[in-house]
Amino acid sequence: MKNIVYSSLAQIQKDILEKKIGVLELTQACLEHIKKTEPSLNSFITVCEELAIEKAKKLDSSTPKESTPLWGIPIAIKDNILTKNILTTAASNILKNYIPTYDAFAVQKLKEAGAIIIGKLNMDEFAMGSTTESSVFGPTKNPWDITRIPGGSSGGSASSVSAAQSFASLGTDTGGSVRQPAALCGCVGFKPTYGRISRYGVIAHASSLDQIGTLTRTVEDAAILLSIIGQHDQKDETSAPHTPPNFLQLLTKKDLKGVRIGIPKEFMATQIDPDVFSVYEETLKNIQKLGAELVDVSLPNTEYAVSCYYIISMAEASSNLARFDGVKYGIRAKESINLQDLYTESRTQGFGEEVQKRILLGTYILSAEHYESYYYKASQIRRLIQNDFNKALQTCDALLAPVSPTVAWNLGSISHDPVTLYAKDIFTVSINLAGLPGLSIPVGFANKLPVGMQLIGSPFSEETILSIGHTINTELSPTKQPNIK
Repeated sequence: MKNIVYSSLAQIQKDILEKKIGVLELTQACLEHIKKTEPSLNSFITVCEELAIEKAKKLDSSTPKESTPLWGIPIAIKDNILTKNILTTAASNILKNYIPTYDAFAVQKLKEAGAIIIGKLNMDEFAMGSTTESSVFGPTKNPWDITRIPGGSSGGSASSVSAAQSFASLGTDTGGSVRQPAALCGCVGFKPTYGRISRYGVIAHASSLDQIGTLTRTVEDAAILLSIIGQHDQKDETSAPHTPPNFLQLLTKKDLKGVRIGIPKEFMATQIDPDVFSVYEETLKNIQKLGAELVDVSLPNTEYAVSCYYIISMAEASSNLARFDGVKYGIRAKESINLQDLYTESRTQGFGEEVQKRILLGTYILSAEHYESYYYKASQIRRLIQNDFNKALQTCDALLAPVSPTVAWNLGSISHDPVTLYAKDIFTVSINLAGLPGLSIPVGFANKLPVGMQLIGSPFSEETILSIGHTINTELSPTKQPNIK
């Protein structure tokens, strides 16, 4: 079957059930494609070739059940999500030898559904970054142009799906880390409501912001995955006690008649690359042609979102990463004179520059003399941002906004300019602060590079934005594939 690796998850699911292709044949096709493209992309940290082939053979000798909708489908996992007996490093030197003894809840659900874990994906170290350049394993490249970044921190997750190395992947989204790389690599990135997917087994960056998300080729594929992994988990106290519907069965709309889409005026006023803005305007015209009504809305506290996000995320990161001290797990510095020296040397050798910087700033923010001025104030602004979204979403079904103000930029071009780099998160971080679902959909190209737009919904309105997103994805998304050299 020619070019089988480029099929959608939904299509390959159907082909396996109809026995048009065997699980081993499919798995070997993916592994061969990974070997062919990895030298150019560096999407993976670990490729589970032996484990994947072993499981594929077992599945081929048995029969799929109704409870195994992902039977034999290769899926890749971001390397900060725990996988039993598979190296999990968070792209950091401090965890370079860490092999978990249990699976994250989401990974467990994928396995129960019959999926084959084909490997662990590259990322920014401890998910701190927007470019996948801070990985100790080297940067991941964008499949559309390997001189450019794929986005981050889930850059490997987006690159692998865009390059057809896997049929879907899991990532984590703390401030846009699923949606932004999906937009820059031309695939679908979905961050559900905070609490919809359990965070059990995720190496924490900022606990009140982190959320597992999916990267897929279509919105239909995202709906399939959410129905499987978006279940209540008693081991996670932040897991919402919602019984997920079959989201796939809810994707019935053929047009957008009767749908009200909010356009945040503050996002329109933000500095956006002219070519990206042209794609945004064209998208708005096209969704109107599909029957949608556009509604102007206001998010007046948008200007504070980036500052608020980085204060909160750095503070929580400094607290979460305190456990990596060279004693309980992680690398341990040799020839330390005393305990203090052991802590200092282990963390200095184990953490990269970006992580060290955020730990130091976060510790400063949480110090007794600065807590009120920074973290407490940021928490108050966070509530105002949540209120802005709640008010805006009372007048419409979803909001539509760009994901990134630019297309993917050149590797190394702004990695040492944090102010410019952090400012590129303007359209994504506020959604995490408010805990809302966001869906990034590819809608076109600017300068031959992908451009994505995101739908933003009310808490637990996944069925609404998936339904709207499916229509946009079906009618407006380009079908062109990257040509990897």
